[in-house]
Amino acid sequence: MPRATLADVAAAAGVSVPTVSKVLSGKKHVSAATRDKVLEAVRAFGYEAPRPPSTPRAGIVDLLIDGLGSPWAQVLIRGAEKAAARWGFSLVVTSSARPDFDLRRWIGIMRKRGTDGIVLVLSRANLDEIVAIEELLHVPLVLLDPVGQRDPRVSTVGATNWSGGVMATTHLLELGHTRVGFIGGPLDVQCTLDRYEGYLAAHRTFGIEPDPELTRYGDFLVSGGKRFGGELLDRDDPPTAVFAGSDLQAAGVYQAAAERGVRVPGDLSVVGFDDSPLCEMLSPPLTTVRQPLDDMANEAVRLISEELTHPRGAAGTRIELATTLILRSSAERLPR
Repeated sequence: MPRATLADVAAAAGVSVPTVSKVLSGKKHVSAATRDKVLEAVRAFGYEAPRPPSTPRAGIVDLLIDGLGSPWAQVLIRGAEKAAARWGFSLVVTSSARPDFDLRRWIGIMRKRGTDGIVLVLSRANLDEIVAIEELLHVPLVLLDPVGQRDPRVSTVGATNWSGGVMATTHLLELGHTRVGFIGGPLDVQCTLDRYEGYLAAHRTFGIEPDPELTRYGDFLVSGGKRFGGELLDRDDPPTAVFAGSDLQAAGVYQAAAERGVRVPGDLSVVGFDDSPLCEMLSPPLTTVRQPLDDMANEAVRLISEELTHPRGAAGTRIELATTLILRSSAERLPR
């Protein structure tokens, strides 16, 4: 069978070739109905956009991340470095949190220097910008731990955040806690919503109606955990347990509890999310939901390596890796 062309896709969808090109490059000003017709034709023909054939390999994978200082980021970067070596690349890390960072300038550097693929770890991901990066650089791009709304055009690697939320909350409910607080990340971040939905699902399983007044949305940082943990503990009817949406926020809850003479876990049980090295440093060590960051980084780089050999076309690949509950000593049974 001859390789399908843009003209074949355009004819099947009943649109022009430039319209097909706009859809495949993620450009705006295309209606949802037209986009759906084009993508359906792409799938029907098995169309794959050709890569520039003469582009030499750079031997480099770039990691663009919006923060380097957190334990979570450090584990992720170490995992990405090992994964890059495993798949035959060198890793270059850039922080987009620098005050002088400019996305356009960064893209210009990538075009001049060359890269074989890009892994993005961004707290707020503009999908139109992401697709534009991929189109301008003509290299595979993978969004790691997607935190914005997902898009089928972009390859993503994440963790089962909903299941993690269920496991964390179920553990606390099994210990007899019926007033469980939730401190998530920003409300407009997908993983926050997934973890919160897991929190709600666990309550439904136990036939318990969670108090909406015990929910807060923070910033995944210690400061947010301390602030909102303090708000919950200062209530006349405080929670007996808190599920924090990150280990850093759990550490902030520890601080708020210590300032108020509240003992963890004697008076307040706490469960985090991530399983960063911080967990073993806290006193008591933190029970948390483990994200397999090493495996996530490896899958992201593997997708880039695979895509260089077998271009995927218009649709991205979605990979979700399992989370697990790591039991330590920050949560205990509620006294009867």
